Formats: sequence, structure tokens, C-alpha cells
Amino acid sequence: MLSGKILGYYWRQIKKYKWSFFLIFVAYGVALIVAAIINPLLYKKIIDLISGATPSPLLSRELFGYVYWIVITVLLYQSLFRIGDYSIAYFQSNVIREIHNNTFDRLMNHSYRFFSNNFSGSLVSKSKRFAASFERICDIVSFNLWFTFVHLAGVLVILFFQAPLIGFLFLGWALVYIFITALFIKRKIKYDLAEAEADSKVTGRFADAFSNILNIKIFSSRQKEHHSFGVVTADEYRKRAKAWSFQNFQNMIQGFLMGILQIVVLYVMIDMWLKNSITTGMVVLIQIYMFAAFDNLWELGKSMVRLFKSLAEAKEMVDIFEEKPDIEDIKNPQVCLISNGNIDFNNVSFEYVKGYKIFNGFNFSVKSGEKVGLVGHSGSGKSTITKILLRFADVKGGEILIDGQNIKNIKQEDLRKNISYVPQEPMLFHRSIRENISYSKQAATEKEMIEAAQKAHAHEFILKLPKGYETMVGERGVKLSGGERQRIAIARAMLKDSPILILDEATSSLDSISESYIQDAFNELMKGKTTIVIAHRLSTIQQMDRILVLDKGKIIEEGTHKELLEKNGMYADLWNHQTGGFLE
Repeated sequence: MLSGKILGYYWRQIKKYKWSFFLIFVAYGVALIVAAIINPLLYKKIIDLISGATPSPLLSRELFGYVYWIVITVLLYQSLFRIGDYSIAYFQSNVIREIHNNTFDRLMNHSYRFFSNNFSGSLVSKSKRFAASFERICDIVSFNLWFTFVHLAGVLVILFFQAPLIGFLFLGWALVYIFITALFIKRKIKYDLAEAEADSKVTGRFADAFSNILNIKIFSSRQKEHHSFGVVTADEYRKRAKAWSFQNFQNMIQGFLMGILQIVVLYVMIDMWLKNSITTGMVVLIQIYMFAAFDNLWELGKSMVRLFKSLAEAKEMVDIFEEKPDIEDIKNPQVCLISNGNIDFNNVSFEYVKGYKIFNGFNFSVKSGEKVGLVGHSGSGKSTITKILLRFADVKGGEILIDGQNIKNIKQEDLRKNISYVPQEPMLFHRSIRENISYSKQAATEKEMIEAAQKAHAHEFILKLPKGYETMVGERGVKLSGGERQRIAIARAMLKDSPILILDEATSSLDSISESYIQDAFNELMKGKTTIVIAHRLSTIQQMDRILVLDKGKIIEEGTHKELLEKNGMYADLWNHQTGGFLE
């Protein structure tokens, strides 16, 4: 059932290239019949003619006639194998590309929460394994299963016509061999999966140690980590040893079975030759067929283990495919009508965990062009407001309207195109500064991009970099300082020029000098936009039109900075307890 589901996902991409897929099996199948079945038959004829014969013009013509046919068969199967090689190269490269694209699209359908709950490295690894599993499965089916089936079928057909007794012996032995191999495979998969799981733990321990190397150094924990690492490697050793020992036992049994067949067939052939039932050429032909069949069947067991391991690895990604995205667009979304940016939260209820509501009947409005600050202790619901407004999560009750339109009734992409979001930690791609700024507006001109950088106070430091706007920023922008990354993010938001702007604690981790630059950039960015600012540094929201103080999912205070100080409530308390601009 599971294998069928996995292969079903692969088949959706395979059928786009079904002609090359079928050509692989036809080309390889015919080539194998010509090379491994017909060609040895021609050599049998030559050996039969040579055995006990004296050279003569008639014999010479007959022998060279077979040589002529051998030349044709060699050219034919070489051509067919090359057709198969080019077909499988074309087929696999295209299907792997389709698998990568399809996997990417399916993952992108999942919500932000999904990616928050899964390690990005793990998703990348599973995605790559899913494509690599297809390649291995395709190779196993094409080169092992198909070759073995075609070769055995061809051998049996020839033997049944030329030496029926040996044909039945070989058929019976092959069935016993395949049955015993299947039993071994069924049991060995358990050992292989245990080994793979142990290997993953070793890899995970490596990654955990390297990513926390500073802690290991600070706490002088090298010996402790060495010991704990030794525990997982010892477990891996035990499971690997079991898997390999079982494989050796399997090889011993398979070798024993092959030895039995070889001895029995050799005895039967000699007896038949002595009785003049088969020719010398037939003896040679049977040996050629036998050794080739041994090679195919020897690899068959290993191939089946690799096949099931590949299916097991592909299962990880299929499980994700089967997981329904928790945020989906409706089937027939409305045309997006957002233009002014009027925001209304009407009787909104929301919970991350069932039974623990963050909001219950929450009401909140922001007029077009209004600048509103959100303040409150951690867990009060500030960041949740931005998440449900951006539809990173869906409300459980009530509705959120923008310009009178329920955001659930429009596409998520259309919604987010109309909202500029600048988070506390700027999210930069490992690409050039130009690409990062222009990401919000693909068709932006050079002039527009530079103007945005200038307004964000980024242009000056960019020009000082060795490659200017072509400078690569590193993974997540690590080559830039926090303030520089933030200014790049602001320039990107300015270029997007959406009617709604969300600033989520965007200056909380900056020094005072960087904050002054960023604050100027924010003032420029907020002009003419409906703005929601979440801040820990209350100094950054003093000029807001309105400040809301949240506590346990409720608005407990509302007003301007001055009005809230005069009320002498929670906001005044937060203001009085700040040290260096941070909340304690």
C-alpha cells in the first residue's frame, strides 16, 4: 500500500515522459536478448561446426556466414544499448527535475507554522533523498530487475527447446533461489533500517556538536561530548555489524545454492553428452547462460534490499505530501480589493493549542494611513496579531477585514503582496545585495532600487563594499552587521511600496547608533501607509498616532504616548522600568 503510494507520486512525473520511459525497456530488453541470448547461440553453432570437423571450403563458407551474423548482432545490440543509455539519461534528468520542482511547490503550499516546526536542513535532506531514491529505484528496475527477468526468460525459452531437462532443473532452482532470497530480504530490511536510524543519530550528534561548539568550548565539555558521541557510534557499530553479518550469511546461502546447481547441471550435461543427447556447443552455451544467470541473480537480492531502502527513504517526503496544509486558499477566491489599508479585527478568536485561547472575541481597528504601536509583555498577543493578519495562521472565529474584504476570501499571495513586513531578524537570501533589495519588486528599475536603498540609509555603506550592490551577503546575511541587514530589509520594503506596513520589534537588537539610522529609515518608510509597530523599545513608538497596550489577549490601554503616561497604568509602568531603552 505504502509502496504503491510512493510510486504513485513518482508516476505523476514519469508519465510526462512515458515514451522515453517505455523506450528504455524496449531498447535494453531487445539489446539484452540479442547480446546475451542470440549471440551465444551463434557461438554454439560455430563450436558445433568446428568440433570434430576438418577444414573445407563448405565449412569455411558456413563458419564465415555465422561470423557475418555475429557482426550484425554486435552492431545491433551496441546500438540498442546506446539508445537505452541516452533514453535513460534523458528520462531520469527530466523526471528528477520535475520531482524537485513538484517537491518545492508542495512544500511551499505549507504554512509558515509548518516550517517553524521542521528543521530546514531536515526538509532539504528529505527532498534530496526523495529525488535520489527515484534515481536509485529507476536504476534498480531498469538494470537489475528488468535485465534479470529478460535474461532468465530468454534462457529458459532456449533451454526448453534445446535441453528440456536442464531447462526444468534451472526453472525449479531459480524459483527456490528467488523464494529464499525474498525471505532474506524481508528480514534484512529490519537490520538495514536500524542501521540507517543509527547512522542518522550519529549525523545528528555531529551537527548538534558543531552547531554548539561555543558551548562546548566555554563549558570545557570536550570529554563529556566525546563520551556521549561514543555512545551513539557504539550503537551504530552494533547495528551495522548485525546488518553486515546477516548479509554475509545471506551471501553464504546464495553461494551454496549456486554451487549446488552448478554441480548438478554439470553432472547432467556430462551424462547427456556421453549419451550423445547434447552437442559440445550446447555444453558451452549452457555454461555461458549459467554464469550470466548467476551474476544477475546474485545482484537481484542486493538490488531488492536497495529498492526497499530507497522506498523507505522516499516515505519521509511522501508523509509530508500526505499532510494537509493547515492554511489553504478557498477554491474560488475573490479578486483582491485592498488599496487603502483599513484593517478591522471583528470578534476574533484564536488559539495555537486547542483549549488555550490567545484571543477570544478580540476587536481591533486601524484606519487607512494610521500609525499604531502595540506594547505588552511576552505572550500578550502582539506578534500573534501580525501572524493572523498575514495569514501565517487562521483565526478560529470572527473575521479580519482589510478595506471591507475578508482576508480568507482572497489568495494568500494577493494578501501578502499588499503588506510589507519587516521582522526583528531581517531575512536575507545568500545572494547579492541587489537581488535582496529587488526581491520585493522583480521588475524594479536600477533607479528605483537605488532610491529605495538611499531612503533606507543603505546606499552609503553598500558603495563602500568591494563589489557594491553585487556583494554576496552570506547565509542569512551573516557578512553584514545587524544594522546593515536591517537597512537592506527596509529598502526592500520601501521598494515593495505596499499600503500596509508591519514592523515587528525591528530595532530591539540594534545599538543606539544603528537605531538612529533605522528610525530615520522607518519614518520615511511609514509615510502614507497604514502602519502597525510592535516594539520593546518604547522610545521607537512615541510618535505613533495611537498606542495599544495588550495583556493576555486583551487591549487594556489605548491612547497616545503622552495620554498613556498620564493614565499611570501598565504603559507608564513599562516606561518607568526601561533601562537603556529595553524592557526589563
